[in-house]
Amino acid sequence: MSTPTTVALAALPLLAGWVVHVWWLHRCLTTARRDPLTGLVTRDGFSRRATALLKDPRAVVVLADVDKFKQINDTHGHAAGDVLLKATADRLAYHVGRTGVAGRLGGDEFAAVLIDTYGTTGDMLTLLHGVLARPVDGYDPALRTTVSLGWVRAADHAGEDLSGLLRRADEAMYAAKRSSSRVHQARLGRLLVSVAGRRPGRRGAA
Repeated sequence: MSTPTTVALAALPLLAGWVVHVWWLHRCLTTARRDPLTGLVTRDGFSRRATALLKDPRAVVVLADVDKFKQINDTHGHAAGDVLLKATADRLAYHVGRTGVAGRLGGDEFAAVLIDTYGTTGDMLTLLHGVLARPVDGYDPALRTTVSLGWVRAADHAGEDLSGLLRRADEAMYAAKRSSSRVHQARLGRLLVSVAGRRPGRRGAA
């Protein structure tokens, strides 16, 4: 057996080990960026993908918050609450599609960035709001709630980064909670949220 062949054969186990190691690292990183309950990307993964999508002038940022989630947990138990969160995540991800990204920011709060190809975001989110309010398949019909949606077109606030657009979507979502429609678009004027970028009493977001 020639020397080059011998060297190649000797190197095969090392190469195989390196490939397995790289695969393992990739899997660990992917897992770390996925929420274990919902399967959506976590804050870090969402921020990365969302920032890239915002380069498209058709991008729309959406913030979603489950209404009366504590009441659901208190009435039906935390396991039922988890089922509701998973159903909400699945329905949100389906409507956002592969061209966008949906993520769980924490607790009962979700965010998404989608590409509004046909200028129909308002209609689509109204439809999505109805879908999110449906009972969870296979469970007690009482296991349901509404989800407040706030959204903002990136093109309406040129120069603002993901953080600024999320703050505007958050303000719109707060307005949605106080309205009958539960879906609200961010205003074009100045932000009214707190200096920290989130209204008082809410969890922080990127």
